[in-house]
Amino acid sequence: MRGFGLFTSLLLSFAAAFFTFFASTCIAIFALLAWNLLGHHAVSYANTYRYVGFPAFLLVLVVALPVFAVLWLRARIQK
Repeated sequence: MRGFGLFTSLLLSFAAAFFTFFASTCIAIFALLAWNLLGHHAVSYANTYRYVGFPAFLLVLVVALPVFAVLWLRARIQK
C-alpha cells in the first residue's frame, strides 16, 4: 500500500468517526427505547447523543487521526 494523501487521510478519519457516531447512537437509541418501554422509565433520548454518540465519535477520531497521519507520512517519506 502506497499510503493516502493528506486530504484522503483526513476524510477517512472523519468518515470513520461520523460512522461510529451514527452507528453507536442508533444502537443506543434502540437500547434506550427498550429500557423505557420494558421498565416504564422516562429517560430522554438526548442522552444517547451526549453520553454515547459523541464520546464514541471523539474516541474514534483520536485513534484514526494518528493512524492515517502515519500512513500519510510513510507515503511522503518513501517518495
